[in-house]
Amino acid sequence: MSERNQDPTEAMRLKASLYPLVDEGTACTQRSFKANNRGFLYIGEQGGRYKAMFKLEQSLAEAAELAENAPADYQVGTGGWVTARFSAESPMPQQLWEKWLDESYRLSVASKKKRTKK
Repeated sequence: MSERNQDPTEAMRLKASLYPLVDEGTACTQRSFKANNRGFLYIGEQGGRYKAMFKLEQSLAEAAELAENAPADYQVGTGGWVTARFSAESPMPQQLWEKWLDESYRLSVASKKKRTKK
């Protein structure tokens, strides 16, 4: 199998699994990654393409701009959840998914800290 035809979510799933305190599971037909019982990445294949969902805050404006320019590839949902759709031939840019994955993980860990500060 050529490198171009490999599963473009493999590197994302590997990076997500290496964060501290991560639980990997399944949600519907997707792989789910949680820290402190808070989801930060949902990823899988859907409709012949791949889909990754990230929880964002600081990068929401960037995601909204991408969604405006490429609505078939990016959507901004409620609660800061952003969905990216891509293929093996046209994967999500690594610099972007790494940035969003780091932010999503930090938010999942920070939300637990906020709840315990009361």
